[in-house]
Amino acid sequence: MNNDLYAVVGNPISHSKSPRIHSLFAAQTGEAVEYTAIQAPLEEFAETVREFFAKGGKGLNVTVPFKEQAWSLADRRSERAEKAGAANTLYQDEQGRLVADNTDGVGLVTDLKVNAGVSLSGGRVLVLGAGGAVRGVLGPLLAENPGELVVANRTVIKADGLVSLFRPQAVATELSACGFEAATDPFDVIINGTSASLQGDLPPVPAGVISPETVVYDMMYAAGDTPFNAWARGQGAGKVLDGLGMLVEQAAESFRVWRGVKPETAPVIEELRNH
Repeated sequence: MNNDLYAVVGNPISHSKSPRIHSLFAAQTGEAVEYTAIQAPLEEFAETVREFFAKGGKGLNVTVPFKEQAWSLADRRSERAEKAGAANTLYQDEQGRLVADNTDGVGLVTDLKVNAGVSLSGGRVLVLGAGGAVRGVLGPLLAENPGELVVANRTVIKADGLVSLFRPQAVATELSACGFEAATDPFDVIINGTSASLQGDLPPVPAGVISPETVVYDMMYAAGDTPFNAWARGQGAGKVLDGLGMLVEQAAESFRVWRGVKPETAPVIEELRNH
């Protein structure tokens, strides 16, 4: 029996854990899935996608820097992809149309709520950054009805733009924007959605945003603490988490979208952490 072909597309891609994650999912669920990594030339993303599906491929995950292009390329978009303005999951429907979905926000919220036992309802949430990564998770975060959600960014006008875009979804949430330095008083949950950790850098937020009760979550992940998490730990944060669980959870949601089966994520997260 031939396996159905799936892949992750990005540039660069050699570091991606997605092939390992999905092969663990396939082994666990007994689904006939083969999953590879494709490095698309920066100018040839659309051609890479078309060629993959023309050769019988079933589904693609999309990572940096192609998520916005994946969104633009699609003939149809799920509601969460529409709001996110980016897509990390592609597949074809029965009519052969390209469908885009975004599972990043669900991945983040599931990791926080289910894996880490963190409640967002009614709390004060600070989200750092206003790029694609943050836009992709704001909808699912607001669906948890935090009491207050502040988007802080170096360029305030960009954070303001996101706040305007998502205000209709902020039903029970006071939603606002500010610069990094303007964030004050302790928050219940702080989510770093900037790429600063990749450069070994820190967003310049005041130490006063952290209390012994604060949960700090960096959407990046590393073998040890990310620079942001190391800083937060030094300020006495109550709980410090990285984005490995989010990576596995968004992959599990993509797998469910494609196969109709939701894999168990806990053993996969543990496997990646320890090996």
